Amino acid sequence: MRIINTEAVTEITDQLTEAAVTEIDVVGAIAEKAEETVSIYTRLSAMFGEKLPNIVFALISFVIGFIITKIVLKIISRMSGKSKLDKTANGFLHSFVSAILYSIVIIISLNVLGVPMASILTVIGAAGLALSLALQQCLSNVAGGFLILITKPFKAGDFIEINGVTGEVEGISILYTKLLTPDNKLSYIPNGSAANERIINYTVTRTRRLDLVFSVSYESDFRKAIEVINGVIENNKMALMKPEPIVRLTAHGKSSLDIDCKVWVKSSDYFSLKYDLMEQVKDAFDENGIEIPYTKIDVNMKNKGE
Repeated sequence: MRIINTEAVTEITDQLTEAAVTEIDVVGAIAEKAEETVSIYTRLSAMFGEKLPNIVFALISFVIGFIITKIVLKIISRMSGKSKLDKTANGFLHSFVSAILYSIVIIISLNVLGVPMASILTVIGAAGLALSLALQQCLSNVAGGFLILITKPFKAGDFIEINGVTGEVEGISILYTKLLTPDNKLSYIPNGSAANERIINYTVTRTRRLDLVFSVSYESDFRKAIEVINGVIENNKMALMKPEPIVRLTAHGKSSLDIDCKVWVKSSDYFSLKYDLMEQVKDAFDENGIEIPYTKIDVNMKNKGE
C-alpha cells in the first residue's frame, strides 16, 4: 500500500495557488492598461473629431494664404519692374515683403486652428525678444540694407569696393549684398558691414583719372622721357585731353627719377588704357634709348700688389 506524503502535497498546492494568483494579477494589469489605452484613444478621437473642422479650415487658410502671397509677390515684382526702382531695391523689397506676408499667413492659420490671438502675440513677442538678442548681427544687416536703399551709395551694375572686396553689384537681399568679382567669384558682404565701411564706387561717374608712375635712370634725360610719355598719351584714343593730362617729375629716388602720369579716361576704359600705357611707354622708352632703372651690382677687383 502506497503512502502519500502530506507535506509534499501541501507544498505543491500552495505553489499552484500562488501561480494562479500571479496569473490573475497579470491578467488584471493587462486589462487595466487596455482600459486606459482605450480611454486615451477615445478622448483623442473625441478631441480630434471636435478639432477636425478647425484643422481643415486652418489648412485651407494656409494654402489660400500661400497662393495669395505668391500672387501678391508677382504683382509687386511686375510693378517694381515697371517703376524707377533699380534692381538692387527690387530684390530687397521682394525679400522683405515675402517674409512679412508669410508671417501673416502663419498667424492667421494658427488663429483659425483655435489658438487665441493673445497667446500668439505673446509667443511672437517673446520669440522676437529672444531672436533680437540672439540675432543682433542679422538685425544689424537688415538695418544696413535699409540704409543702403535710402542713401543709395551704389546700384545694381555698379563696380564698387567694400571693405577691400571689389566687384560688380549683383543685388541686395535682406542680409547680404552680392558682388561679382572680376575673377567671377560671388562675394556676399553683410549689409551691416557695407553700411558702416568705406564704399568706393568706380562707375558712379562717367570719367576717372588714371594715375601712373614711370621711373627712369639718372643717366637718362627726364625731359625727353616726359615728351615721350606725352606722345604716347596723345596717340591713344582712349586718353581724354580735357582735363589736360599731367606728366611731371615727381621724385628723386635712390636709384631713379620718378615721373607722375595723370590722365583722364572713361570709367569703362580705365583698365584698358592702364595696360596700353604701361606697354606703349616701355616700347617708346626702348626706341628712344631711355633707360628704366633696375638693380645693378658693381664689382671692383684689385690686384694684390696695388
